[in-house]
Amino acid sequence: MEPTATPAESPADNTPPPAYRTLAIRFTGAGSEYFRIWIVNLLLLIVTFGIYWPWAKVRRLRYFMHNTLVDGDPLDFHGDPKQMLKGWALVGVLFAMYNVASSASALANLVAFAALGALWPALWRSSLRFRLGNTSWRGLRFRFSGSVADAYRGLLPSYLAVLPLVVLGLWVPEEADAVAPDWVGGAFAGAMLLVLVLAPWLFWRMKAYQHRNYALAHLQTDFRAPVRAFYGLAAKQFGLMLLLPVVLVGLAWGLSTAQGEMAEMWEDLSVTQWIIGLVALFSFMALFVGLGPWWTTRLQNLVWTKTGNEQVRFISRLRFRDMLWLSIKNGLLMVLTLGLYWPFAAVAVARLRLEAVQIRCVVDPETLTAQAHDNPAEAAGDAAGDFFGIDVGL
Repeated sequence: MEPTATPAESPADNTPPPAYRTLAIRFTGAGSEYFRIWIVNLLLLIVTFGIYWPWAKVRRLRYFMHNTLVDGDPLDFHGDPKQMLKGWALVGVLFAMYNVASSASALANLVAFAALGALWPALWRSSLRFRLGNTSWRGLRFRFSGSVADAYRGLLPSYLAVLPLVVLGLWVPEEADAVAPDWVGGAFAGAMLLVLVLAPWLFWRMKAYQHRNYALAHLQTDFRAPVRAFYGLAAKQFGLMLLLPVVLVGLAWGLSTAQGEMAEMWEDLSVTQWIIGLVALFSFMALFVGLGPWWTTRLQNLVWTKTGNEQVRFISRLRFRDMLWLSIKNGLLMVLTLGLYWPFAAVAVARLRLEAVQIRCVVDPETLTAQAHDNPAEAAGDAAGDFFGIDVGL
């Protein structure tokens, strides 16, 4: 890792700064290999009406883990599909009950939302522990060390921010010809504005909880990205979104002034209109298509470059132009192949994003793994710590 800042040293202190070692990440997967896994998973999901999902996910995770090499050695995933099925069924039942309650009445929707909000932080923590505890490198299990209390502190504010929107549903009449009170519309708009203003802070809290609690052996990460960085990222994204209508209006005005000259040149108004329409369409698509890759690039670089500790840290240098070009290429090939290109696209995106990350460490990885294997508790991780193999994503 890069040496962290230290207090000024006295003239007599000639201790050299610690040297770091860079661990490269490589992805060796191939689209043709993953296509075979993907198509079999898809067929079995259809035949089993979705029950095969945990087995399909384990096969997918193992493939991507086995092909992710850190310092030349692959990751591995040890999750048990049968255990994951229990968690998958639990989450499915919870959401089914929520959907039934939300369609019954506004009051039932509020009660179901409160119940789900009370359970979800614990389920989210269970998911993080299960995924990390079942992932290993050089035989050493990762761990997620976040507590249940911190999970509630990290996630509950998001539910509290959305709660006013659900509460306002109590004043929305269920009859089609009924009218809600006049104040409901203004209150709903205010609640939506509050959610938008708080969104970067809420997202930062979730990411901070995740990235402060990744652990391997005795090492545990910290997260040093400030809240203002998330607000800055959100403001730029919002500015780009506002740029879309501005570009369209500008194009409409500029091309309309040139329409007469172009029509006189070609003496065919229909051809001129087609060209103007195509220019406007492609300009809009270029800006719209770029929003996703821009956000993905900036968010990955921000989150992972600010993750680490005094001995190990991550550096992400994902480039926007590479992500943009790959997104355009994948999108076009997905359309041309009617979706069959998806496994190749997933492999290409994984390779680009993973190989943009480096790990810098002061501690010798060989020493780290040797010391950890001397302690069976550290080597085993806490994969068996949760009865349910819940996996809601990292």
